[in-house]
Amino acid sequence: MTSLDPTPALSRHLATHIAALNYAALPPKVEQMTRRALLDALGVMLGASGLAAEAQPFHALALASPGPARLLAGGTAAPEAAALANGALAHALDFGDVFDLGPAHPNAALVPAVLALADLVPVTYGALLTAMAAGSDLACRMSLAGARTFEEGGWYPPPLVGTIGAAAGCARLLDLDADGVVQAMGLAMLSVSFPAEIKYDGGGTMRAVREGFAAKAAVGAALLARSGARAFAEPLAGKGGFFAVYAGGVKADLLCDQLGTRFMGAEISFKPWPACRGTHAYIEAALALRAHCIVADIAAIHVETGLVQEMLVAPRADKIRPASAMAAKFSIPFCVALALVDGAVWLDSFGDDKRNDPALLDLAAKVVAERNPAWGHAEASSGSLTLILKDGTRLHQAVPHARGHAGNPLRDADLIAKFTDCAARAVVPLRAEAARALAHAVLESPADMPVEEVLRALG
Repeated sequence: MTSLDPTPALSRHLATHIAALNYAALPPKVEQMTRRALLDALGVMLGASGLAAEAQPFHALALASPGPARLLAGGTAAPEAAALANGALAHALDFGDVFDLGPAHPNAALVPAVLALADLVPVTYGALLTAMAAGSDLACRMSLAGARTFEEGGWYPPPLVGTIGAAAGCARLLDLDADGVVQAMGLAMLSVSFPAEIKYDGGGTMRAVREGFAAKAAVGAALLARSGARAFAEPLAGKGGFFAVYAGGVKADLLCDQLGTRFMGAEISFKPWPACRGTHAYIEAALALRAHCIVADIAAIHVETGLVQEMLVAPRADKIRPASAMAAKFSIPFCVALALVDGAVWLDSFGDDKRNDPALLDLAAKVVAERNPAWGHAEASSGSLTLILKDGTRLHQAVPHARGHAGNPLRDADLIAKFTDCAARAVVPLRAEAARALAHAVLESPADMPVEEVLRALG
């Protein structure tokens, strides 16, 4: 089934699996990782509600559409509007989970989308977790299944695959049949476009808020499909379907391999630092080496990079003097300087004061990238860093899998601490005790509990 040619019934095959999936079929590891993903996403969105000015217009627009779905920045709205507003928060801090094997943030659109529908159609916690597991698995699979990279066609893949995954998850939450899942995926395609200009426009805000469009499209598509609206019989592998348009064809074997037994959404990484995942190996290496040198003695910094990290080191002038917080989060030189000078990279690390700090900028200017031609996308969470001191001493640290990876995981305690700190920065802050109680509810509540009971502390 690996071909550039249309693959009839591929969408139906995937949709049949998704429509039939139930909570009892989720392996324990998948169920627990899905809970962790929900906790992480909720915390990041709460933090962004108080910190991300870029998302405020989306919240204001949502308030003009009355409805029952909660807005994490306060108030309620119609489900599509809530998905738009909460989705705009999901990636605004660049702190959400990531699928290191492919260009995907599988829960960034999915979580705000299913939450919006859970406020419309009361469901059990197990049903929500099942919908998330289905949607995140599909988004991750799609990120790997193009015949060519999405970027080669001029597209920005994370929200593209996230839209389809979220639409499928929403369809599962609404208990649609296989045809309904197919139509939800097709209808969602009609509502979004994510050109690669998102990552090239250094002064824009779309990189921060783009998931709002994906989440809104997913909710609207699932509701339309439930009402009988139809898009395409083969939205994914049709002659003009998703993979033909965005990726030059589909590797159907990758899309379907071990379907129902391997859930790729359980293979995500959680971020310990609020910056592009590609910077994390270098942050980790810098923090490790910091204990073995005096920053003032550093003469040069060499970083080994690959294809994925290219956008994090070039153009050089923009990376050593980033113009915005989001640009700084996508700069290996700046993030390395932060780690070496401050010994930490956190939510307060990217403001104007830091981006204009002479000590940080001088150190960032000492970073030189050395391209490893053998590295591809598989090394997205990898990196190595060498400090060259003024006396000629060389200090080297390689990080094969950055912290947060399945091979170097965060503990539940780490995620709870992250959630608690993010929730304290919400537009309506949660006290530490209340945040920890909510975190434990997300991680431990029984599957038959109504979602509204699990999330009661959100208001």
